[in-house]
Amino acid sequence: MMDLMSSEETRTTTPPTVRSSAAHDAGEPGASTRAWTMRLLVLGIVLSALNLRPAITSLGALLEEVRDGLGMSGSVAGLLTSVPPLCFAVFGVMAPRLARRFGAGAVVCAGMAAIATGLIVRPYAGGTAGFLAGSALALMGIAVSNVLMPVIVKHWFPDRVGSMTGLYSMALALGTALAAAVTVPLTDTLGGSWQTGLALWAGLAVAAVLPWLPFVRGRVTPPGAGERAGETASQRPASTEHARVEAPRLRMARSRTAWALAVFFGLQATAAYITMGWMAQIFRDAGVPAGTAGLLLAVTMVMGVPLAFVIPRLATRLPHQGPIVLALGVCGLAGYAGLYLAPAAGAWAWAVLLGVANCAFPLALTMVGMRARTGPGVAQLSAFAQSTGYLISIPGPLLVGVLYQHSGGWGLPIALMSALMIPQMVVGFLAGRDRTVEDEAAR
Repeated sequence: MMDLMSSEETRTTTPPTVRSSAAHDAGEPGASTRAWTMRLLVLGIVLSALNLRPAITSLGALLEEVRDGLGMSGSVAGLLTSVPPLCFAVFGVMAPRLARRFGAGAVVCAGMAAIATGLIVRPYAGGTAGFLAGSALALMGIAVSNVLMPVIVKHWFPDRVGSMTGLYSMALALGTALAAAVTVPLTDTLGGSWQTGLALWAGLAVAAVLPWLPFVRGRVTPPGAGERAGETASQRPASTEHARVEAPRLRMARSRTAWALAVFFGLQATAAYITMGWMAQIFRDAGVPAGTAGLLLAVTMVMGVPLAFVIPRLATRLPHQGPIVLALGVCGLAGYAGLYLAPAAGAWAWAVLLGVANCAFPLALTMVGMRARTGPGVAQLSAFAQSTGYLISIPGPLLVGVLYQHSGGWGLPIALMSALMIPQMVVGFLAGRDRTVEDEAAR
């Protein structure tokens, strides 16, 4: 994997000043320090990505037990499926401002601490209100980290955007599938308490805090940051991270590319949350045993692990990412057609196809990093696209449930899912064009 990332880096033309500086630094003691810094940063990115979904999927696995334990009404439990995108939209927009003030690394560190605290608090807060408050705290940490991951990749790994985006997208998919698959068995092993089953994921969040601690004060800077500008150590800013985040705000609402990317992000998130929330039920209603239906959902989630690494690398090699968008959309349409025509007979095939289609998420994250030239531009675009996108995704899972309840079957919900895939392909194709938001937002 590291060889793949290295090969991507060598394809980028390096200015002579950078090469000579790197050669000069190779024999300096600081070179080994910077190498360990980069390894620590990669570890922090991977651990953070692993924590971006277990708060959601672990709850889904134990939702029935949580409802019984808290006396939660069915309507409140239904609204829980829309709480994550709502929190992502509300809190994600705060991330660039926090990054300008404290530095992106410090904000992600605080985000991991918020996830750990929320996951520990919510099972034992007592009552539905306390549970929702703890969940909101964890989701706030997830929201700011969601937005800032592309920023950190663009800032620290400008020559390896595809590889690093793929790496943390793969870790995110792995965390999603892992929490869905092992929460119930671990809960049973630890005595059957749903409180314990939910709280145990706080340990993973605590581990993710540790690699970010050296970055909290902004004293760690990217290798060669000063040398590229011909600066000496005394001339460099105390925090390159802070210095780069200070930039004029872009008017994202003026950018057609930003809007296309935001709508694409929202529609792919809609499809993902519908899949996570309802696909297993579709299979069960078709006569598939409950255990097998859970495995089918796990297959769909696991498909994102290898493809989340491959797709971003492929995307960065293409001047236009539209063809990848179309290919993923065709897989989604084929999967929905299969769910409608033969949900049980071809269940494994449909699970695989929908898992491929769900890889529009790492593609969207990659395009966020490619559609802006600078770190601050990526921060603003990421906040705009994710906050707007998650707002767009809120009604989807609820609407599917309403259609299912009133129609008594899955024909209309599946038709809705298929219909939403068409505009997703259109706006994704537009977002994949080779242009940057700085040029459009400055007009």
